[in-house]
Amino acid sequence: MPIELQTPDELVYKFYPVAGGVFNFKIRAPNDAHLALTSGPSESDPMLEVFLGGWGNTKSVIRRNRTKPDVVEVETPNILNAGEFRGFWVRWFNGIITVGREGEAAAFMSYEEQTAFPINYVGVCTGWGASGSWMIEGGPEFKTADCLTYNFRPVNNGCALIQFRGKSNCHIGLMSSKSEENPICELILGGWENTASVIRVNRVQPDRVRKDTPNLVSADRFTTFYVSWVNGHLTVRKDGPKGGIIIEGKDCVNFPVRFLAVRTGWGATGQWKITINENDRESIIKQQKTPGLLAARDSPAAPTLPTPQGWTAPPPTGSGPGCWVPASGGQVPPEAVPGGMDGEQLYIARARHESALIPGKLVPSHGVAYISWGGAEHPCTEYEVLCAGGGQWVPTSGGNIPPQAMPAGESEDGEPLFVGRVNHAGTITPGKVHPSHGFCYIPYGGQEMAFADYEILVSN
Repeated sequence: MPIELQTPDELVYKFYPVAGGVFNFKIRAPNDAHLALTSGPSESDPMLEVFLGGWGNTKSVIRRNRTKPDVVEVETPNILNAGEFRGFWVRWFNGIITVGREGEAAAFMSYEEQTAFPINYVGVCTGWGASGSWMIEGGPEFKTADCLTYNFRPVNNGCALIQFRGKSNCHIGLMSSKSEENPICELILGGWENTASVIRVNRVQPDRVRKDTPNLVSADRFTTFYVSWVNGHLTVRKDGPKGGIIIEGKDCVNFPVRFLAVRTGWGATGQWKITINENDRESIIKQQKTPGLLAARDSPAAPTLPTPQGWTAPPPTGSGPGCWVPASGGQVPPEAVPGGMDGEQLYIARARHESALIPGKLVPSHGVAYISWGGAEHPCTEYEVLCAGGGQWVPTSGGNIPPQAMPAGESEDGEPLFVGRVNHAGTITPGKVHPSHGFCYIPYGGQEMAFADYEILVSN
């Protein structure tokens, strides 16, 4: 269901959370439809703005940090219309921003941001004599019946934005497996006929935390909850990562969370939209404080590395022990976790490819990280490196995933992927473990190679 809204002639942005690297919308306005791409729900640097139909509906531009000259300018006469909706899309990946028309694959504007930043929100507004009607494509929506049966979704990043519409009993479960077995941490928001909320651990009563929350949810509109779990601490906020705290509890999630599940019951049904966004700012900040693991067993200790000249480390992303630090061009961030050896130290890295987030190997002398996908080895100049962590390497085989294995990515189908490594041709090469396939895949010699016996990285 799209979000419908009106924007007056006042150039004040209304912000909406986004994920997946795409924002689809329709706009009906005579001129000057403006969008802001930001990390948080407000105007702040860094920020990219897209202006459609500016200068009397004659041209469109991309502007960086509200500073002229514009970084992109394109003649687009009559691109907007006051009498009909026109559809557009904005996409971003690895710092490349593209803008196109609905139904057209080719972009009419594109820009490469040299200092890429996480885009978590898009703001919309109109101005310069124009008001507008918008239809914004929301996240995938689904329903839950009155049956207390969980619907599962894989997660690996320590936070989620959840939109719920129902009269009561918004149930959210955090689990290490796709089942209702312990360990499990459950949230009941708007329970007891929409009067109270609780945090329940392993279904043990009394509940770990209970708060009165009268009229928290509604059957008439979506209520937005921001749920985060870092270092065992569970927090639920209203509206977004900077919203007021509804309920929180310490030492509630002391296990690796691989699945988020939702359900309704006790006379209630629900409609849901869930956003899993890896680049959430609050999660990043908290995880910078996460203590690291012991160095990986049987791997050389990570050397003390100087910060590469001219490089300032971006904020880490991800969750769990250690953190994932963005890097590029062969850069090895301080405290990078070693993962193998092939004539030089290899490090544990991951990169995005074909809608998947894939663990692989960083080869510093090559200036790239390599991941395996579709039978081939793919070099990636932009990647993330596991830092300030490590754990232990545990021998295993097939799809046997130890309970403490650390999720490090996900397939294009949403299945969690883990870090594995293989002793092959005189090398120790890290790669990805794909549980449903029963193999560890490594990038080697231009190929994707599969091994049924391997070592997997687990937390201590």
